Parts: sequence; C-alpha cells; structure tokens
Amino acid sequence: MEERGSLGSCQSHKTRLAEERAAHIRNKIVDQCERLQLQTAGIEKYLADTLPAKTPRVASTARTARELVIQRLTFIRNVCDNEEQRLLEEVHVEEERAQQGILTQRAHWTEAARKLSGIRTYLVDMLTKLDDLNLINSENEMDERTEEAEGILEPEESDKLNFNPSCVQSPLLNRLWASSMLCCSTVCEEITFDKKTISPLLAVTEGNVLTFLQKKTKNYLDGPERFNHWPNCLAINSFQNGIHAWKVNVENSGAYKLGIAYGSLARKGAGNDTRLGYNSVSWVFSRYDKDFRFSHDCQHQPVELLKSPKHIGILVDLEGGELIFFDPGSCVILYSHQTKFTAPIFPAFAVADENISLAK
Repeated sequence: MEERGSLGSCQSHKTRLAEERAAHIRNKIVDQCERLQLQTAGIEKYLADTLPAKTPRVASTARTARELVIQRLTFIRNVCDNEEQRLLEEVHVEEERAQQGILTQRAHWTEAARKLSGIRTYLVDMLTKLDDLNLINSENEMDERTEEAEGILEPEESDKLNFNPSCVQSPLLNRLWASSMLCCSTVCEEITFDKKTISPLLAVTEGNVLTFLQKKTKNYLDGPERFNHWPNCLAINSFQNGIHAWKVNVENSGAYKLGIAYGSLARKGAGNDTRLGYNSVSWVFSRYDKDFRFSHDCQHQPVELLKSPKHIGILVDLEGGELIFFDPGSCVILYSHQTKFTAPIFPAFAVADENISLAK
C-alpha cells in the first residue's frame, strides 16, 4: 500500500509539472501571438499610411530637383550666352582696331614712299639735267628736299598693329573651362613620373607618390636626364599641341613646385638653369610653408590664398598659349599665365617636404 501511494504521489507530481510546463508554453504562444499581431498591425499601418504618403512626396521632391537642375543650367546657359556675346564683341572691336591701324599705316607709308620717290626723281633730274652753275644755284632747294626726306622715319614693328588675344581673357570663361576640364576624369591625363629624371633626394613609391627623402638620399644610376642637385622630377609624358590637364594631391606637403618645363631644362648643378621657375624654360606654382607664388624666369608673383589647397589641377592650352593652376575643391583659379610655347612641354615637379601624388 505504501509503495502504491508513493507511485501515485510521483505520478501526480509529474502531471503537475507537465501542466505547469504546458501552461508556460501556452503563455509564450499567447505572448508571441500578441507580438505578431502588433507587428502585423504596424506593417498594415505602414502599408496603409506611410507608403502611400511617400509616393507623392517622392514625386514632389523629384519634381523640385528637376526644376532646380533646369533652373541652374538655364541660368548658366544665359550667363554663358551673354559672356559669349560680350567676348565676341570684344574680338570684333579688337579686330577692327588692328585692321584700322593697318589701314592707317598703309596710307601713311604709301604717302611716305610716294614723297621719297618724288624727291629721288627730283634729285636724279637735278643730277642729270642741270649744268654746274644751275646745280650750284639749286643747292639750297636740294637741301630742303633732302631734309624733307630725312624727316620721314623708317617703319617700326608695333604691337598696336597686332591682334591682342588678351581681349578674350574672362575669369568666368577660364573658371568654367578649367572646372569642366579638371572635374571630368576622362579628360585628365594619366601622368607618370620619369624615374630617369628623379633627383636622389626623391623616391617614387606605389600609387604614384613622390616622396622627399629627409635623411638618406637614393643612390640612383646617374645619367644625362637625372637632376643631381634640386629635388626635381619630370614626367614621362610630353605634349606638343592641344589641351592637357592633370591633378596632383598636395595635401601632405608644405613645400612643393608644380608646373611645366621644356625638355631642354638643365639637369646638373645648383644653378638657376636647373631650378624650376628660375629660368626661361620652366613655369611653376609653388608653396613654401604658408607662402604661395608663381615663378618663371626668376620672376616671382605672390599668390594670396585663404587656405591651402588639397589638390591642384594644371591645365595647359598649347595653341592658346595659356597655363592655369586650379583648385578643383573650391573651383578657384589659383593663377593663370599667358605665353607662346615654342617646344614640347613636360609636367614638372619638386618636393622638399613629405610627399605629393598624382591624383586619379
């Protein structure tokens, strides 16, 4: 009897545990169902209220964006049209001025030639037709005619008779042109440092990085193309015609030079003939600490900047004779220079602090 009672008590305990476990599971299911119901209600509200409201809002925002694009591009077109008209009028006025000057000079020197011819004919007649007495009596008259001829000067070349291409210089046009060229990755050149020219003070590392060696110089094999004093380097690329652009990352350096040079730039020694910006065959924009300047042929033009650019774009128009240094980040022209290029140009670099790199 005692054994049978013990078995019944154990069975009752197991039954109670099972009931409690089942009740716990049922409560979990109820809680889960409530959560699912709340989650479903949230989804239904999202489907019924939030998404339908998004559709017109997206359409409205897209419409505003389209209008903004059209508005701004229309404004830019109008500004460009007005600038085009203004510059074309400047070209017309300058051409008319030069042509009028040529006509005036032609009339003046035609008359001068006619006078000289008349005086010469007069003198020849005096020489061949007069006897000695009449020749002596006519000496004063001949002197007067000769003085008249001496008063007619020789023609001289004058820039006033040439068309002045600077009449089309426009900050707006230059800025738009430089922005378009340097902000378009398909237009920028892929520049490569020429390791045959690199100074022992520099090293080229992976990623087209040009680094200044502060402690130990490189023992490069010397050659006629290598710079052996200043921390200079040229690119392999050379350009003889057309428009070319490239960008350089200068964020890490506080002392550098960027620009162009003819291949005739001297390579050996510490003279100005090898120093970028100190001769007639190199043009560079440079930084030393907080000072910026443009240099060519020992002429240095300070450039005032509010902040140091992280990237500098170089844009050169060989036929147009224009060199522009540009900050792509702020769309600001740092410096522009006009000249006539007479030989192929090479991208030129110098680094005296940390490193610069060719931007992609």
